[in-house]
Amino acid sequence: MTMPVFEEYEPAGDCVCLGCAQRRRTLARGRAIALRDGGHPAARGARRALVLATAAGVVLGGGGSAALAAAGPVPGPGPVALDDRNGSDGPGTPQGGRAPLHGRPAPATGPRPPSSAAGRPGAPPAVRAIDRATIINRAKIWLDAQVPYSMSEYWSDGYRQDCSGYVSMVWNLGTNEWTGSLDTFATKITKEELLPGDMLLFHNPADPNNGSHVVIFGGWADETRTHYIAYEQTRPYTRKLATPYGYWKNSEKYLPYRYNGVTTGVLADVPVPGAPAAGAAVFPGAAKFGPGADNEHVTELAKMLIGRGALRFYPKGPSSKWSEADRQATQAFQLAQGWTGADADGIPGEHTWRLLVQRQGKDIPPTGRTAPGTAPGTVKPPKAPPAALPGSAGVPAYPGLRVFRPGQSHPAVLALGRRLVQKGFGKYYTSGPGLRWSEADRRNVEAFQRAQGWRGASADGYPGPETWRRLFA
Repeated sequence: MTMPVFEEYEPAGDCVCLGCAQRRRTLARGRAIALRDGGHPAARGARRALVLATAAGVVLGGGGSAALAAAGPVPGPGPVALDDRNGSDGPGTPQGGRAPLHGRPAPATGPRPPSSAAGRPGAPPAVRAIDRATIINRAKIWLDAQVPYSMSEYWSDGYRQDCSGYVSMVWNLGTNEWTGSLDTFATKITKEELLPGDMLLFHNPADPNNGSHVVIFGGWADETRTHYIAYEQTRPYTRKLATPYGYWKNSEKYLPYRYNGVTTGVLADVPVPGAPAAGAAVFPGAAKFGPGADNEHVTELAKMLIGRGALRFYPKGPSSKWSEADRQATQAFQLAQGWTGADADGIPGEHTWRLLVQRQGKDIPPTGRTAPGTAPGTVKPPKAPPAALPGSAGVPAYPGLRVFRPGQSHPAVLALGRRLVQKGFGKYYTSGPGLRWSEADRRNVEAFQRAQGWRGASADGYPGPETWRRLFA
């Protein structure tokens, strides 16, 4: 008897036979989440197991039915209809109850144990740290695999294939939660605070059957903030869709939440220009500055001044040795506050230092001119607020217009781009914002400026101090 040769095959995309249909599902399940991201180790062997099981079935005369049965979804505990929808405003997405990964086999006899009651949220396990990029990448895994919706079956990573199981997977919770327990892993936020990776949750404890649902927020679809990109598990498959805020139905009942394990925000990994170092809050004394001074406080002063618009005074960057550049930059900052005479001598006092550390007061004008009758290097004070706006806690200092020009690279460009995306003005980015100023940056800034009602030269796409302030306010 000639032994058949078995090899893996790619099923035809339009073939409806049972073998090809099951093979397509098995290939999709093979796109398992990496173990480092919380995936299940058993998923890696799914494809090879199917081939071996099929081979054994043919040799023993059983055909491929045993292999198909072995590769089917794992049944879990009985469904709890919490998400049924009536009408055409949204997809029906009932969900299962709380359960461990891969579910829990139902008892052979007797009622379900109280500890597995679907509607009773237990104490959440230890929160796992995760960044926003990983959250969105995990959301895309089921999207790419087109995981079919089910409230009783579990995908190869162990998570239930309904809306709450999907969010449990995306946040890497390690358990299957439901809409009545997901909020215990998160903190309620406002619409204005929403960032990619947060969730929009509607849970109706009085009548869970009436529309309870949850989605992952993927960012704003446009600058009006009336629509957002939703990642969700719904019938028939996982989908990503521009969705009206907060949802197609019962929109006012969807509340935004942020997972407690998120490690970074959109701007968290970008150093803010001019941010003071730890320990810089205490004024070191005027003796640390002036001719002959050489210490770390001079360097820290220069860094803070650069963050307030003094970059043009430091063509070679900050130094620990006091120089004329330090005096001119300090004087420019003092003049920007409206100070004169001895109060603007270019030597930092306690008040100057406090404004720099606390990021308060007015920034140095982006372009300085020598006033008639003043000594060289003295910068004319600003005449109007748009040239130098008051700073405030939490708002990065404006780095100067020269940073936002073709060919320029600066951390502030990346911070600006990420803030534009957060505000819903990132549609011109094809690969995300970067350190180098680009035409996509300019067009996104222009869209933001036009949204403020500005026209003409006020909406040229180059951020001035007022554009910067409004973006980061």
